[in-house]
Amino acid sequence: MDESGLKMSRRIRRTPFTEQVENHNVSGYTVVNHTLLPKSFGKTLEEDYWHLKEHVQIWDVGCQRQVQIKGKDAARFVQWLTPRNLSNAKSGKCFYAPLITEDGKIINDPVLLKLSNEKFWLSIADSDVLLWVKGLAVGSNMKVSIKEPDVWPLAVQGPKAQDLMVEIFGGEIENLKYFNFNWFSFDKQKQLIARSGYSKQGGFEIYLKGFELGSKLWKKIWEVGRKYKIRAGSPNIIERIEAGLLSYGNEMTLENNPLECGLDKYCCFSNDVEYIGQKALQKFQEIGVNKVIRGIRFSGHPQKPCSKPWRVSSKLTGEYVGEITSGVYSPYFQTNIGLAMIKKGFWDEKTTVSVLSEDGMSYDGEVCDIPFTAT
Repeated sequence: MDESGLKMSRRIRRTPFTEQVENHNVSGYTVVNHTLLPKSFGKTLEEDYWHLKEHVQIWDVGCQRQVQIKGKDAARFVQWLTPRNLSNAKSGKCFYAPLITEDGKIINDPVLLKLSNEKFWLSIADSDVLLWVKGLAVGSNMKVSIKEPDVWPLAVQGPKAQDLMVEIFGGEIENLKYFNFNWFSFDKQKQLIARSGYSKQGGFEIYLKGFELGSKLWKKIWEVGRKYKIRAGSPNIIERIEAGLLSYGNEMTLENNPLECGLDKYCCFSNDVEYIGQKALQKFQEIGVNKVIRGIRFSGHPQKPCSKPWRVSSKLTGEYVGEITSGVYSPYFQTNIGLAMIKKGFWDEKTTVSVLSEDGMSYDGEVCDIPFTAT
């Protein structure tokens, strides 16, 4: 690994797949949950985008750490963590379940996997949920144990993902519905596989149990995937923005509540269930919000992904109305697009705005719904 840009230490964790990532010409990393996340493999962002939409990719997303909650009170404790009503949650299913603080702000937006009534995994975005949950467990006196298990997700994404996975794991994998999981055999060991992933192209996430199996699993997928034009890849920001997939730390932080981020449908505002931050969230619903996540299309030459927020102003008055938190040029829609937090009074579709991009130029734009669709 070229360490000229990222100095490695024990504080930055490798995954079971890092060795194989290095063998496939990784050209850039970021760090999520103190763990390496490959970001590029020598292809342009647009080349990677079209390949993901047409073929199949293998992603090392081992940085998507799991927080395991196990014990007699696990179901009650998990419900206490999230405003999503889980009273009818069944084992074998995944649930998008935002976690909020006592003042109703988002601490993470994990995928919750229910393995049984007494065992759950939180598959987390980039914030220290393990420490948060451990502290709450101690304070609650509920009968639960909290740990980070030896589980490392590997994603297979793209329209050819199912054909590839059937060859390795058998035809039963075709029966998996979206956001459902089951157990499949690999190297004589049972592995959890979910029909899920951080793209809208379709695919699966293998929650590998056993660090030592990482290279063997990767090599098997790669070998079978050659006929499907497989490539090593990572979540593609163009595809993510087009699909309206939010990124914790970008579109939402501890400064935001779920209503601002369009997550109302994942929240229970009644007193049917009890959870942390309930009164605060009910108050936000009562008084309403002053800003929400929206999409923006804007003109100008093709923009590279923004490394800092781009200012959005009213085209009519020039006043500040929000900022684009993730933006890029879309080759599919042939225009620049972005996800933005926009103030009340300016978030209606087709509201005209000006975008001050990273190149210092101002471009004409308009507010739109997400996910992005053809105009």
